[in-house]
Amino acid sequence: MGYKEEIFDGILNGNMKAVQDATTAGLEAGMSAGELMNEAMIPAMAEVGRLFEINEYYVPEMLIAARAMKAGLALVRPGLIDEDIQPKGKVALGTVKGDLHDIGKNLVSIMVEGAGFEIIDLGVDVSPEQFLGAARDQGADVLGLSALLTTTMPSMKATVEALQEAGIREQVKVIIGGAPVTQKYADEIGADGYGRDAAAAANLVKSLMGVE
Repeated sequence: MGYKEEIFDGILNGNMKAVQDATTAGLEAGMSAGELMNEAMIPAMAEVGRLFEINEYYVPEMLIAARAMKAGLALVRPGLIDEDIQPKGKVALGTVKGDLHDIGKNLVSIMVEGAGFEIIDLGVDVSPEQFLGAARDQGADVLGLSALLTTTMPSMKATVEALQEAGIREQVKVIIGGAPVTQKYADEIGADGYGRDAAAAANLVKSLMGVE
């Protein structure tokens, strides 16, 4: 089995040490950081997402796979900088104003980073102005808004309106998600999409950014 296959299987099985060992060996053997990331780590997390969507993997499996992926990513990151490999886009994630729940947001962060995007984690209780700042000042291509409480969902609408008032709505994609959120609500507030879970959100980001 080659190094890339060992990395792939290690991530899928949540075996952090196997991923670290195969990544280190691959780099020492002259493989590029970009090759290991794009041909092993990202495909592995895509498979984790697929298994999650068909209910063969659950949140615990996703979390240990992500831990293994991050361990490998830490080893290739210096090489990615040296090779000038840029992320596929920049995604700002946050739980909206008034809501302190972050498990869903964190899962989305794992899957989107695993798909090759840079993450700006805005945390919880994030105001429309903070989302606006992430788009305008930090260059976020996509804003991901999460809510677990129905009472905080209007902040999603307020965020879209803030982007419109600032004249940058066309420059950034907005996706929303969370237990009470629906595609119907996304359509009503003018969001670009709705992700029912972390894997779906990652696929939505890739689709909106034109990434295979």
